[in-house]
Amino acid sequence: MPGIQRTLLLVSKAYSIDTEWRNRTTFIKGRDEVQSFLDKKWDQELDYKLKKELWGFRENRMSVTFEYEYHNKEGQWFRAYGNELWEFDENGLMLDHNASINDLPIEEENRKL
Repeated sequence: MPGIQRTLLLVSKAYSIDTEWRNRTTFIKGRDEVQSFLDKKWDQELDYKLKKELWGFRENRMSVTFEYEYHNKEGQWFRAYGNELWEFDENGLMLDHNASINDLPIEEENRKL
């Protein structure tokens, strides 16, 4: 199994079989769709660096705020800002993932991460 496929499989196991996501304007249901989404994302968002901070948690829910930087295949850099809301099932698998993200084009010399 090639490296990226192995990584996709391992990462997707953190999510319940019937997980539901909203990422920007994309709606995803189930592990198979998570794998497909991440495969496309990782193909387009290159040299990805991420910083997340816990915003809050209670029972089986968490909230994080984040920023990350990446460049596309044309070499344009971006900084993305956002918040994620997570809900976990009784086995600790992510049941719901709701992400609000804004991308800002930046020059490479303005990178922070």
